Amino acid sequence: MTNPSCTTALVVGAGIGGITAALDIANSGFQVVMVEREPSIGGHMAQLSETFPTLDCSQCIMTPRTVEVGHHENIRLHTYSEIESVRREPSGSYRVRIRRRAAYVDWEKCTGCGVCQEKCPFKVESAFERGIGQRKIIYTLSPQAVPNKPVIDAEHCRYLQSKQDIEAGRAPAVDKQGNPATPKCGACAKLCPTGAIEWEQQDSVLEEEVGAIVMATGYDMLPMERLPEYGGGELRDVVDGLAFERLLAASGPTAGKVVRPSDGEVPKQVVFVQCSGSRDPERGVPYCSKICCLYVAKQAMLYKHRVPDGQAYVFYIDVRAGGKGYEEFVTRAQEEHGVVYLRGKVSKIFAQDGRLIVKGADTLSHRAVEISADLVVLATAIVPRASTAAVAGLFEVGVDDNGFLVSGDEEMAPVDSCVEGVFLAGAALGPKDIPETVAQASGAAAKVLSLFQQRVAAAATVTA
Repeated sequence: MTNPSCTTALVVGAGIGGITAALDIANSGFQVVMVEREPSIGGHMAQLSETFPTLDCSQCIMTPRTVEVGHHENIRLHTYSEIESVRREPSGSYRVRIRRRAAYVDWEKCTGCGVCQEKCPFKVESAFERGIGQRKIIYTLSPQAVPNKPVIDAEHCRYLQSKQDIEAGRAPAVDKQGNPATPKCGACAKLCPTGAIEWEQQDSVLEEEVGAIVMATGYDMLPMERLPEYGGGELRDVVDGLAFERLLAASGPTAGKVVRPSDGEVPKQVVFVQCSGSRDPERGVPYCSKICCLYVAKQAMLYKHRVPDGQAYVFYIDVRAGGKGYEEFVTRAQEEHGVVYLRGKVSKIFAQDGRLIVKGADTLSHRAVEISADLVVLATAIVPRASTAAVAGLFEVGVDDNGFLVSGDEEMAPVDSCVEGVFLAGAALGPKDIPETVAQASGAAAKVLSLFQQRVAAAATVTA
């Protein structure tokens, strides 16, 4: 029998799908526990410049929602955290253990002033910027981060690494004067005005009881290293779609200026390669990634806005633009912005005399095509997050052959899993665009609310 008093929902993942589900449930008066493995919420949408087909600013759409989540009285937000274990109670509720990784910053003391990041003297490559930008060792993901609290990258922090070396005996325990050795750097701790740096901080574990779960674990991009014939992972001026989004974004490493990662020059010829790893079981995945045709058209248009005298080329197998105004959007890219679409596959990309040579075929004209480009953008396949299968296993939810979550009934109950009280939403189920993700997340939230209302009614009947 399900516990009628347990009307707290767990939302796993804080991209636009998880945020939508959490707000729908919380705004209906129920408690929500939200778990996100990154230091802040927003998912991949936080990396985008504009959205298709309206070309609205992604941050303008998302920031009000992330701020609402961060301040909502019914939402308990656990970022930089992962689900460690799940136990189903006889009552039907779930006991969920959540591990919060050590941030080495006391978020209660931290005011988010940014002094620590400003004064940190060391930088590393930023995963959020997709390798085309750097971040400090103590960092937030973006200027609009929620929560706006930094974390320290322990793997690259000079202080933490030297501290571990001293404690493990890999470095002298005393200095040349015979005094106890002290770790190097520590600039953030010395200059933090609130004393929020906490070098001894450890992982913490907490337990929550929840009555329903929404899994919105999101997606990732196929690693470019799996496409060596395209120079993926080797040629600096071959980037994936998310990296190009960061070049276009005003909050990105170049403040919205489109430049070549290798030399900072403005590219005058850009080639976009659709289906890079999609519909390609030998090198990538067998399925269509669904959103590539539209975001490539968007990126080509935005490139022309930034570089009016530039030329964009798109290699495609066929255009799949299923959605309101989507076909017209692709046509607009060609007719109004002069984007040249070439129907055919690219066979090879290589560097020659400071340029990138893109060799392919135009199957409409039956001719071989060779373009000398300054920058190549690969529309790499959408794949499940690496952690999706493990998280699904904790809740006993199935995954398909490609690693995406499986609905209990894809036709009539697409957001229901095969497990009672566990609902699914967003790109964790398969590639989809933002409107479809939001609609599905609201559908999952509606299922949770229906379940909770039944429990509230049952509890009222018992006490009557």
